[in-house]
Amino acid sequence: MIVDRRIGGWAVRLAAALLLSSYPALRLSAQTDSVRAVALRIAQTRPDSGRAIMRRLLARLSPQDSLYPGALFTAARIATDAVATATNLQRVVVEYGRSVWADSALVLLTQLYFAQGDPAATVQAAERLRRDYPDSPLKPRADFWGARAYFDLKDDAHGCALIQEALAGAGSDVEFRNQVTFYAPRCAALTTTATPPRAAPTADSQPKTASGAGGYAVQVLAVKGAAQVDEMLTRLKVMGFDARVVRDTSGLFKVRVGRYATRDEAQQVQRRLKTRIGGQPFVVEEP
Repeated sequence: MIVDRRIGGWAVRLAAALLLSSYPALRLSAQTDSVRAVALRIAQTRPDSGRAIMRRLLARLSPQDSLYPGALFTAARIATDAVATATNLQRVVVEYGRSVWADSALVLLTQLYFAQGDPAATVQAAERLRRDYPDSPLKPRADFWGARAYFDLKDDAHGCALIQEALAGAGSDVEFRNQVTFYAPRCAALTTTATPPRAAPTADSQPKTASGAGGYAVQVLAVKGAAQVDEMLTRLKVMGFDARVVRDTSGLFKVRVGRYATRDEAQQVQRRLKTRIGGQPFVVEEP
């Protein structure tokens, strides 16, 4: 399992929280192997009970609790449908991007999006992991699914670059290495650099301000739901726009495009966004 390296102590804490949420009078004196066994048994032998317990746990935990992102991740793993799985994983990535679960959530999203036949979203998730978590040991897995998505998009140059990177990071995992190697022959005729390139920019990409901060941006969305945010980021990424998420004090997730030196530049992009994605995008000034 791709998250074994994280399960140890966290599983013990989660099991304790699960038991205490169900039996408030219970007091667990130590983090023992028996508690870990309870957590694993719930997930493996009684998935319906596990889902019910996770719902109760998420309802009782504060979103600021350090257990919360792990609980969301676990709920995603045992969900019965793809929508619930994606929603919980997207929340981990967007709301808890600094947690130890974020890169694991992104890898699972690459697999989910690929299985759903959405190569653009697969590439978005894979590139986000590579950009935001470059030292993650899970990066080769994201590379693999990202490469396959690039191949489906007829972009062998980027796909082969990721295959090369996945092979370099396969380590002693023979099964995974064999999976990656299967796609290597199609890259024999291509010349790739030692450092895989990022997704190629398009005509919609705009220059940033010299400092990379301040100036103007175009806001296209302001919502509370992480699923809508990730969907919009995917659409904008595929179109070539430089999109990001800003969260304000009210808890809203605001999707913005670009950092432009002048209002005129931002207004040009605003008009293009209005034409391509609809809605009511508007220019905002950033400090």
